[in-house]
Amino acid sequence: MLLMACSLFLVWGAGFGTTRPAGRVFRAPTHVVTEHTAHQTDVMTETQPTQPESAAYDVVVLGAGPVGENVADRTRAAGLTTAVVEGELVGGECSYWACSPSKALLRPVITRADARRTPGLKQAVQGPLDTAAVLAHRDAYASHWKDDGQVQWLDGTGADLYRGHGRLTGPRTLTVTGPDGGERVLTARHAVAVCTGSRAKLPDLPGLAEVRPWTSREATSARSVPGRLVVVGGGVVATEMACAWQALGSRVTLLVRGGGLLDRMEPFAGELVAEALTEAGAEIRTGTSVKSVTRENGTVHVVTDGGDRIEADEILFATGRAPRTDDIGLETIGLEPGSWLTVDDTLRVTGHDWLYAVGDANHRALLTHQGKYQARIAGAAIACRAAGEPVRADEWGAHAATADHAAVPQVVFTDPEAAAVGLSLAEAERAGHRVRAVDVDLSSVAGASLYVDGYKGRARMVVDLEEEILRGLTLVGPGVGELIHAATVAVAARVPVDRLWHAVPSYPTISEVWLRLLEAYRDA
Repeated sequence: MLLMACSLFLVWGAGFGTTRPAGRVFRAPTHVVTEHTAHQTDVMTETQPTQPESAAYDVVVLGAGPVGENVADRTRAAGLTTAVVEGELVGGECSYWACSPSKALLRPVITRADARRTPGLKQAVQGPLDTAAVLAHRDAYASHWKDDGQVQWLDGTGADLYRGHGRLTGPRTLTVTGPDGGERVLTARHAVAVCTGSRAKLPDLPGLAEVRPWTSREATSARSVPGRLVVVGGGVVATEMACAWQALGSRVTLLVRGGGLLDRMEPFAGELVAEALTEAGAEIRTGTSVKSVTRENGTVHVVTDGGDRIEADEILFATGRAPRTDDIGLETIGLEPGSWLTVDDTLRVTGHDWLYAVGDANHRALLTHQGKYQARIAGAAIACRAAGEPVRADEWGAHAATADHAAVPQVVFTDPEAAAVGLSLAEAERAGHRVRAVDVDLSSVAGASLYVDGYKGRARMVVDLEEEILRGLTLVGPGVGELIHAATVAVAARVPVDRLWHAVPSYPTISEVWLRLLEAYRDA
């Protein structure tokens, strides 16, 4: 069965129906510290014994977010016994405080914006959003911060779930401690996979804890709309949450340390998003940092490095991420607690042939979809090594996460949307590639003018002049998030530019931008 897994591993994904033996859930119900749920129940709970017990598995996965779930799914599909350890909610950050609730908040915002630019709908959608309905939709999409469904799915894979805080206590060994203090010792015969993700990184400002600032967790789970919201940061979380809460009625002020928004994308992406946010009523201050912040009688008082004073009802710090590796026992195996874990392309930690770091913990690409891709790769590599089979770790091999270096897609769900894959022009030039960039105004595409009146957007294609392949593509405009996968295929497959002429886009769709880009490249 292990041999079959090595050849079939990348075919199946998490959620594929199986007839594997059901797993088990160990320990008392999990205590979860959020404003939504103080105590998580589980109908499958087994009583934790008073004395520590030990159990051996082929694989132990630390963290049951989407990355950990996918590692477990792949190792179980290969017939490896697998334990999964989780101290909060099964499903992780993405399901409850990031991807799912944030996009549920943004969907009605973006739909209304598109409708207001569509003939026949403009007058029908001029009123405010139904805040209660939007928040209820968000709550439902976050499963009301209960993980029963995800536990049931994980159980269906045949993995055993251990609820509690897991710490390495040496090579291949973890101790799981539950809220009641009970302990279980788990040993991994083949691999331990660290899938603990990341947390919001807050600046070192005096008295910040007393201010009770928002991070991405509070921004995606808030129960009411703040009248005034200060957003510190200019990246994806900052722009998406500014877009969402501004549309729901907040007066938003963005404080951006750099020169603009979305500075990891092509410059025009941040410019177009900033223009739209400003037109919608948000204030954006670039080149600005927070010097101090206090809360008095419920009001947040912000002082900038330029001496400006701003009052708000809430303040969101979207100022980066830190690895959740500070309290998982890394010091017991010679690694630095709180550090990002360096891995090879099979996701194995440098210097530890039994240890894998998958997803945010390795800092390769802090995106859920890329972490799940890594999980499929890592699960396949673990299975093949356990079976004694050769690991295909060459570039674009079945057990190498090559896309992390060359074909990482990302969509920013603002109005307008921004989507990119591969390298920007600046990144390609820094990497030493000889490239040419061509730009197209998306309003020149027939499908765009049909999509909404006054369509405003832009596309850039970065072409390697020596290999005649795409190095990257960036799109900004309404609805472009659904277009980026075609570019991802082109970049990952290294499709020659000449062959792209034969990929005929349907008329009249926005995908005809591909023809305009190819024409611009040909005629340059």
